[in-house]
Amino acid sequence: MDKDTIAAISTPIGEGAIGIVRLSGDEAIEFVNPLFDGKDLTTVESHTIHYGRLIDPVTEEMIEEVMVTVMIGPKTFTTENVVEINCHGGLASVNRILEYVLTRGARLAEPGEFTKRAFLNGRIDLSQAEAVMDLIRAKTDKAMNVALKQLDGKLSKLVTTLRQKLIETVAHVEVNIDYPEYDDVEEMTNNMLREKTEEVAVEVEKLLSMARQGKILREGIATAIIGRPNVGKSSLLNALVQETKAIVTDIPGTTRDVIEEYVNIKGIPLRLVDTAGIRETEDIVEKIGVERSRQMLKESDLILLVLNNGEVLSDQDRQLFEAAKGLEYIVIVNKTDLEQKLDIDEVKQLAGDKKIITTALIEDKGINELEDAIAATFFAGDIDSGDLTYVSNVRHIQLLQQTLNVLEDANQAIDANMPIDLVQIDVTRAWELLGEIIGDTVQDSLIDQLFSQFCLGK
Repeated sequence: MDKDTIAAISTPIGEGAIGIVRLSGDEAIEFVNPLFDGKDLTTVESHTIHYGRLIDPVTEEMIEEVMVTVMIGPKTFTTENVVEINCHGGLASVNRILEYVLTRGARLAEPGEFTKRAFLNGRIDLSQAEAVMDLIRAKTDKAMNVALKQLDGKLSKLVTTLRQKLIETVAHVEVNIDYPEYDDVEEMTNNMLREKTEEVAVEVEKLLSMARQGKILREGIATAIIGRPNVGKSSLLNALVQETKAIVTDIPGTTRDVIEEYVNIKGIPLRLVDTAGIRETEDIVEKIGVERSRQMLKESDLILLVLNNGEVLSDQDRQLFEAAKGLEYIVIVNKTDLEQKLDIDEVKQLAGDKKIITTALIEDKGINELEDAIAATFFAGDIDSGDLTYVSNVRHIQLLQQTLNVLEDANQAIDANMPIDLVQIDVTRAWELLGEIIGDTVQDSLIDQLFSQFCLGK
């Protein structure tokens, strides 16, 4: 691995009180010291911060007034020496410092390279590295707690335990194959092998059973609000977001495009989409919005189908029920403050076993009931992010599913009385697949791909 000094801006681009340029490398302290007009950074204690000026050592021109933090490896995030230059948070200030250290010989860090170095230097495993990005992207407290548990190594410890069970099983098989004459070596029978594979398979199934909830907490529920024009879709979006994001008028077709917003519902992140009212129209702009609405309908995890209590059920409403058939949806009967003209019995017949929530959004009624219904639909109304190990990463879910499939193949081979050394191949493959989760058996190209999704300063 390259041991050069890398640098990147570690704070969001824009105006702020403080901006940070981070450097990491075995020679990072020696690199910054000649540029710093203040204490001798090579003699200060680790994890201390020092006031001074960043200067050009040739012209003695001041670059910026700074506070420099020195952290000596291996007790750092990357396990290398790390220097953080804290400066004024203006865009020009942090860019000027970054450009300056790059011209002096530092290299611009690749996306995720700080975390990649932490992984390659053995400070964290791959699942913990991926949890760093989950933590940054978390949009609710629940999602953050799940990421923190993974960063703390909860998933890693469980996967390591399962791998240990498998490798011990493989070792028994190999001893029996290589040294059959040793009577004191416990004979590995098919029943014993099956017992171990099933034991691991049960744990993998438990993880997969929580995967849907974990993925939801990580990525959010793609939720489309659909309905005829002027039934209250935009009012619903504004009520859930608790601020005005969509224009609300009495004129049908006001919303002509898809409006997206994240909202926290009972600890569940919803990627809420207010769609243009689905109807036949000659307005070319509105027509494009309607087509995008139909596409969002197909891609959504949850649909909020809004009806108008003050109007009779139309053919367009019935078509929306037909379009939502086979998908997860909740029916919202809005405008219950108006005289009821909607045939609620027909609505119940069309909805079948789907939940029906009544609202009067203009009076802020029914939102709590809707939030409870959404939480119950995906989490039975309760989310436990404490003791449970949620698997939220798509890559992890795929690897766990492959592991389960391989273990099932091993059991089928046992049932078919296949030679035990052939069954061993499947058990070894399961061990390798679990190793890919924590990075023990993963290819370099995959590591590069994963870390390329990180932001520059992380």
